[in-house]
Amino acid sequence: MRVETPVKPGLRMECADGRRLVLLQGTTPVLFARQRATHRGVHYARTGRYASPLAPLRAERARAFAEFAVPGTEEWTERWAAHAEAGLRAAADGPLHTGEWRLGPRPNGWFVDGNWPKLLAHDPDRGHLTWFGYGDPVEDARDLLPLRSLSPVEAPRVRAYRRQYREGVLPPVFAWWISGLDSPVVLDGHDRLTAALAEGGRPRVLALSRAVDAAWVELCAARPVREYVERVAALDGSDAGFRVANESRRLAETLRSITDSPDLTRAWPYPGGAPAWDAAAAAHVPGWAPDADG
Repeated sequence: MRVETPVKPGLRMECADGRRLVLLQGTTPVLFARQRATHRGVHYARTGRYASPLAPLRAERARAFAEFAVPGTEEWTERWAAHAEAGLRAAADGPLHTGEWRLGPRPNGWFVDGNWPKLLAHDPDRGHLTWFGYGDPVEDARDLLPLRSLSPVEAPRVRAYRRQYREGVLPPVFAWWISGLDSPVVLDGHDRLTAALAEGGRPRVLALSRAVDAAWVELCAARPVREYVERVAALDGSDAGFRVANESRRLAETLRSITDSPDLTRAWPYPGGAPAWDAAAAAHVPGWAPDADG
């Protein structure tokens, strides 16, 4: 989707020297983060001030969308993506800003199945996301970062969503890919996330990200296209047609993964730089002292 305004959104990343990051909603910090010097992960601290930019979902809408199309199908996904797009375009405190964006399901392999249960078992307000492991605690390998504490699994709203999950009509979780965290964050649907996991399932996730531009796609596609042409030219025999079809499908999947890959997240300079960031972190998450040198 093409977004014309605003140039600077209400929900945005800002950065300062020393790998310092902060997610602001208006003027309110909702997440502080600091990347490790070794590039093995990022320390974070939530402030408890985040509010979803989307209006609460009513059960009637979830069931109406399920009647429109079978949950999980392309038609159902497109309907929910259109719903989220309209809400995000209208939100004053959302992440959209001028440029090209994508909103849809992530490719297979984006989320590791074994990491989902860790969200219910280990989701501290002050924690660490590991990028490569390397001796980090196993529970730090998570693929999605909530922007607020997850509700108890028996909370009334979660119980209502758990019922929707059992009925097969639970709406998706809406996430936003932030490249500085190397992780999507939950934009909307924290309780739906909890409900799906509490039922032993997995949530459907639609992720928002900036779209890569055509020049990047062309650059990344050049090699696989060239290799495809070479492989097809070398095929002969009675089964050549079948093998060409297989090669074409492989190329199409490769090109789709390139086109669908997220671009880097825009971050604005934090006013006052590192000293101001340090002061803000001390005020909003007192006592938080991440080991960013490790």
